[in-house]
Amino acid sequence: MIVSKWLVRQETPADFSEIEQMQAEAFGPARFERTAFKIREGVQQASQLCFVGELNGEIAGSVKLTPIMIGNSQSMLLGPLTVKAAYKGQGLGRLLLTTVANEAKAQGVQSILLVGDHPYYGPHGYEQVPHGQITLRGPVDLDRLLVLKLQGGQMPTGAVVGGYVKPALVATKQSDSQLVDVMQGSLAMAT
Repeated sequence: MIVSKWLVRQETPADFSEIEQMQAEAFGPARFERTAFKIREGVQQASQLCFVGELNGEIAGSVKLTPIMIGNSQSMLLGPLTVKAAYKGQGLGRLLLTTVANEAKAQGVQSILLVGDHPYYGPHGYEQVPHGQITLRGPVDLDRLLVLKLQGGQMPTGAVVGGYVKPALVATKQSDSQLVDVMQGSLAMAT
């Protein structure tokens, strides 16, 4: 827990309605059509990496991370980062970004992807993704596609998929017509 003017804590199920209302006010109904929202759709958020910022017991902002794959690399998708209009420009968004990045790094997360404005997120370490290096299914302004590398190393590459998915089953030539999941070592019957 981080204490300043703001109290930052993990989000709880009891916060859901208030966060949803805050997001509706900030982004409107069009948020459901955005590519980032569609990637998060049906994927369980990383609850240990979802935070709210409070002032005098009122939720004033929130940030969430959702597991994704970028090619073969596990990553997180940031968003939405939301701050109530009455509290914008008072440092809560920056504090939430710092909190979620520090906690994600401590938990071994390799990178965080987001669609946002580089002038805002750049000072927090987010880099613009070179066009074509990371692809999303759906429209996105490629100049706003940003990544934060938390553990050093190379920027991830490939297509973005919601959730941590297992690799596709790899067909092998076997007399019993089975498919072998190479990563898990389990067997699945071919149909």
